[in-house]
Amino acid sequence: MGFRKELFILGFVCLLKSCLCESREESGNCGEKCVEDECGKYSTCINTSCGYHCLCNDGFENSKGIREFKFQEGQCLDINECAKNKTICGHMAKCNNMIGGYNCKCNFGYIKRSNDSIAPQCEDIDECNEAEKNHESICGVKGTCKNINGSYWCKCPKGYTNYDNERTPCSKLNCDSFSVRNPSQSLGGLADILSMMKNSCLALSDSTVPGEGKANGEALLEKLLTATDSILSPGPVITSADVSGLLGTMENSILLIGPQLKGNGTKMGTTEMDAQIAVQRGKTRPTGPLHLTNEFASLNTDWTTAAGTGQYPGFALAALLSYKNLEGSMNRSFEEIEKEDEKEDGSFQIFSKIVSVVVSNPSTQNLSSSVNITFGHLRDMEESREVSYMCAYWKESGAWSTDGCSQLHSNATHTVCTCRHLSSFAVLMALYPVEPDYGLEMLTKIGLSLSLVCLVLSILTFKFCRSIQGTRTTIHLHLCICLFMADLVFLVGISQTEPEGGCRFVAGLLHFFFLGVMTWMLLEGVQLYRMVVLVFNATIRPLYLYLFGYGIPLAIVVLSAIIRPKGYGTKQHCWLSLKDGLIWSFFGPVCFIIILNIFFFIITVWRLAQKFTTLNPDLSKLHKIRAFTVTAVAQMCILGLMWVFGAFLFDEGMTVVEYFFTILNSLQGVLVFVMHCLLSKQVRDEYVQFLSCICTPQTKRYSDFSSTNPSSSQSQGSRSGQHTGESQI
Repeated sequence: MGFRKELFILGFVCLLKSCLCESREESGNCGEKCVEDECGKYSTCINTSCGYHCLCNDGFENSKGIREFKFQEGQCLDINECAKNKTICGHMAKCNNMIGGYNCKCNFGYIKRSNDSIAPQCEDIDECNEAEKNHESICGVKGTCKNINGSYWCKCPKGYTNYDNERTPCSKLNCDSFSVRNPSQSLGGLADILSMMKNSCLALSDSTVPGEGKANGEALLEKLLTATDSILSPGPVITSADVSGLLGTMENSILLIGPQLKGNGTKMGTTEMDAQIAVQRGKTRPTGPLHLTNEFASLNTDWTTAAGTGQYPGFALAALLSYKNLEGSMNRSFEEIEKEDEKEDGSFQIFSKIVSVVVSNPSTQNLSSSVNITFGHLRDMEESREVSYMCAYWKESGAWSTDGCSQLHSNATHTVCTCRHLSSFAVLMALYPVEPDYGLEMLTKIGLSLSLVCLVLSILTFKFCRSIQGTRTTIHLHLCICLFMADLVFLVGISQTEPEGGCRFVAGLLHFFFLGVMTWMLLEGVQLYRMVVLVFNATIRPLYLYLFGYGIPLAIVVLSAIIRPKGYGTKQHCWLSLKDGLIWSFFGPVCFIIILNIFFFIITVWRLAQKFTTLNPDLSKLHKIRAFTVTAVAQMCILGLMWVFGAFLFDEGMTVVEYFFTILNSLQGVLVFVMHCLLSKQVRDEYVQFLSCICTPQTKRYSDFSSTNPSSSQSQGSRSGQHTGESQI
């Protein structure tokens, strides 16, 4: 009996194993064991007596939504508990899905009762009670804090508002600033703006519940700018009092509208105005740079300056207003400027658009740090010593003043102003009329006229006087030609600024011929150096002289005209413009040539002084000094070193230098004639021989006597030729 029982049990086990084996054969892993990573990530492989299967970790399931599956049935994926059950965290918390789980975070205004992040118990925060415990006034001095579920709001008394944010501290409104102060005010339409803004202000002041009495800030700003257009479009504002009233109304209106704007600000423009407003909100004062810009100006400051250091109302405001055509109405009332500047002969005019800067900081008369405003000029102005720019603001009394504002930088197109207070600003151009110096003008005309006559005589002399022909004479001839043309064009066309094309042509000719004068002067210095210092033949082929004397000036002028074609001719004179550095295309080569000629001058005079000592040992000391001085002066005049004095004419009040420079340069042709013609014995002999043919019988007898003594004449010419170098110096 017992044996049968054991046999029966053994048979049953075998039958069970047979069924399990059949199951394993169907699954395809009969008799196999877990292989590493075969079930994939986020899962565990489970071995069984028949084989193995996959089990997903907590928070994971496969694509069919089951956790335990055969390895062929996919991979374990994260379960998005927040999407499956949207109320899993309750109504006072937010569900955040994570890999393999989730957590709950209490909404703003609520706090956890327990540390359980999966199912927290959130309760409302009583901000009013917390603020009272911390001795904070979150609703301002006059505001009353009211706690609500998940938040709070500030109830403001009459005369105060928190604008469109119920958690903003209550700020006092000054609706009286929109009252008409002067019943006889002549500016039409300003009363309508004041009435509109006052009604909006009173609506804010009378509301005690958040959201009541609130206007759309963008819509109110559009109405304000449209109303301002209707005032300014007909023409200039008549009186200074009206200008002050308009500017003050606009600033107060922006302070009222700004906090009601949505977002962080807006830009809006009309026919007469451009407005850019920036707003920052929050429990703490904003910090960081603040930059506002429009077509006519830009503002650079920081949010600390805009917010101020007083009671913080929960927001900070900054605005840049530009008036497109108001400068015509304010181009007067410069008495304050004249008193401050103490220049009674100065005349002023507005040289930029009028700009108003508005900030929420109530202490704008003494800012903690300066604000920088960059103005675009109404038109480009040639740089001139007769023009200066100054930064000014409009006083409520109806006048311009520079107190508290100064100029940081200015060029032909822009001026940067820095100010320690805020108001309405502009750049003023101060014109200081300079009375024409008739003495200089007369000296210039007389000197140039004499130079032209002497240059003609010099040109004829160098061209037809056969006894002095050579390299130096060629240099002198073309130097005189360039100087003659430069003086002639200068005398006739320097002031003929109309037409513009003709003025540019005159400026180009002056540029070329004056550079030609300097290059031929440089050749004169090189030739003197070769004659006095170097001991070999000093002759230079004329072709090389022409290529250097005319080629370099022509190349400089052509290159300058291609790069800066509009730089030739200014509004005052037909000369090179001082703007964009074009003047250096003349002044640069001049400085370079002067430096080289100074070198040649020093070496040449030094060697000449040595020759005076060695070749003329019997000369008295006085004779040596006189000869040395005459030679030095002649050398200086030839090389054009008087141009050095032009470098000292960039400052006002240099009257002595101006006269000295004018005399030397206008008489340069006379000096050339005296030094190279009248002081040359060979040239004087040629003059005598020429005059003997047309003058008195005495001159004729002298000519006959010379012709009957060819040996004497030849001897004299030979002796003159021996001193050619010295006589022409």
